[in-house]
Amino acid sequence: MAPLPTPPAQPEDNTESYLGLAAQEAEDRARERGWTVVRALQPGTVITMEYMVGRLNFEVDGGKVIRCWHG
Repeated sequence: MAPLPTPPAQPEDNTESYLGLAAQEAEDRARERGWTVVRALQPGTVITMEYMVGRLNFEVDGGKVIRCWHG
């Protein structure tokens, strides 16, 4: 049986630092900090719950980030 792969490390980042930022500013900052995938979602958007290492999710309302989470 093959060994389980080790997932790549993701940036150590405080998700609360994105709250209140404009969506584009938050996305730019996340990419500068090393996030490979940045996803902006409207409140109530239906999404799948798979976890993706290196992805940062933003919930954006009125152009501002109101929630942020990994995966």
